[in-house]
Formats: sequence, structure tokens, C-alpha cells
Amino acid sequence: MGSASDDPSVIRSIAISVEDLVAALESARRNDRNAVLRVTPPFSGRMRARIHVEGAEGYEEPEPIHIDPSSLVGDSAPDYPTPVQTEDRLRADPDAEYSPDRHHERHTDAVAEWRGSVREHVVETITIDTQAGTHEIAVTVLG
Repeated sequence: MGSASDDPSVIRSIAISVEDLVAALESARRNDRNAVLRVTPPFSGRMRARIHVEGAEGYEEPEPIHIDPSSLVGDSAPDYPTPVQTEDRLRADPDAEYSPDRHHERHTDAVAEWRGSVREHVVETITIDTQAGTHEIAVTVLG
């Protein structure tokens, strides 16, 4: 099982960087771009998943595995903060007066806090679909 294979069921674990995961999640939420974490064949027991924006590229067999970044964070992960949500919180704060600069500053802080929290919500395993059926893979966080 240690050698390279066309069969993704040989994968026991994938390593992902927090930076790639955050970027993929943020891309999907801010830009409606289909960013994924891609595992490229040949497959082996331990693989690295890297950020990739899906497109119309064609693949030969075996195809790489595209992992939805939202499947890598648990249900308790906070939602990506929107500017509207930040504005609402700022306007509701009795100790702060609204200004565009203050809104920008608070939103920048909210996004930074969200980015920092992603690591705490990464799941321990994911399940992928293969030709042989579903396959569970351990997730390791880098960085």
C-alpha cells in the first residue's frame, strides 16, 4: 500500500495547510469561485491537498480528487462575516459611532478573527466517493 496507485482508496490521510483551507473557504464565500482542495494522482497512503480553482480543465484517468473546503470544517464553524453583518453590529453598539472608517476597521478585524478560528473547526476525517464506494480519510492540518 505504500506505492503509488491510480486507486484513491489507498489514501489513508491528507495534509492540508490552514492557509489553503482559509483561502478556499473565503474564495467560495466572497467571490462565488469554486475553489477546492485538490489531491492529484498517483495516490499513496499520505497525500497533500492543495488549493485549486475548478474550471473546464480536462483530466485523464485517474482524475484528481476535488474536496469541497466546507467539508473540512465542522458544523460549528462560524460563518464568514459579511460587511452588512459588521455594519449592523457596529450600529447596534451603544459605545461606538458609525463611520465608514470604523466600519472598515471592524470588518477587517472580524475577517481576521474568522480566519484565525478556522483551524479550531477542521474535522478529523472526511469521506470521499470512489469507484469502489465511499472511503474515509484522516485529515492532518499543516501550519
